[in-house]
Amino acid sequence: MPLRFTLRQLEYFIAVGEAGSIALAADKVNVTAPSMSSAIAQLEAGFGVQLFTRRHAQGSVLTPTGEHFFQQARLVLEAAGKLNDMANIYTGSVRGSLRVGCLKTFVQLMVPQLRRSFEDKYESVDFSQVELDQAQIFDALGAARIDVALTYDLALPSDIDFQPLRTLPPYVMVDLEHPLATRSELTAEDLVEHEMVLLDMPHSSDYFLSLFRALGRRPRIAERTADIAIQRSLVANGFGFGISNMRTATEYSMDGKPLKFIPLNTPVPPLQLGIAMSRAAHVSRTIQAFIDHCHEAGDANKLPGVTT
Repeated sequence: MPLRFTLRQLEYFIAVGEAGSIALAADKVNVTAPSMSSAIAQLEAGFGVQLFTRRHAQGSVLTPTGEHFFQQARLVLEAAGKLNDMANIYTGSVRGSLRVGCLKTFVQLMVPQLRRSFEDKYESVDFSQVELDQAQIFDALGAARIDVALTYDLALPSDIDFQPLRTLPPYVMVDLEHPLATRSELTAEDLVEHEMVLLDMPHSSDYFLSLFRALGRRPRIAERTADIAIQRSLVANGFGFGISNMRTATEYSMDGKPLKFIPLNTPVPPLQLGIAMSRAAHVSRTIQAFIDHCHEAGDANKLPGVTT
């Protein structure tokens, strides 16, 4: 009996199942919505089942039958990926898709340059990057929506494997007119009476606030933002100090104003920047090549965008 589906149709089916909308899924995988809709319709016709309930307000919702097909489709694509990896092993090549999750706080500093050098080395790899917060990274790894992630060792679940690349101690960011700008080192006690611009993201904010826990006091949070570029601009314009574990190669805000980075002396362990993967995931030749590429940059102290 001939196959009633293609791997591409299964990829589109999974994309719609994850996104809950044909339009969103089409945008994610960079195809037209009619092409996506046609692929789903062909799958439903070929199998003789309804995979989605289409509702104008709610998008495309998996039917109970669709839920079962969705889980099996993932297994089929995973098996197909292993076949592709086997071919790569026998031919000695690195190729195929690579889905990399990136923590939003540093993706703009590091990932484009790492990606550029990796793609220049392995031209047959279809590299895609997804910007996520820490909680979203763990969810995407667990659901196999991404293969690997560049992130911190913050609140790591037991089913996540983490390989450190770089130790990142905390720095206090201030504008050049700030009362603490002349200091060569600071403690949490020095900061607690000054206004703070908090980088407010899942798990990240918990870490920054933990730096004050031993004092039994909370910092005076004047501003909150989930965008590191906005945090830097607020700090540079005198709205308070910020704390960052990224001592960036450039010490200017997005609007061109200078910042000063001062080491924070704290008993709280520094963050580790590294590579996260699901412990249950299959490590293909392509994934391993990217992991090795990141380790080479870390070992040579050449991770993009970060200074010592």
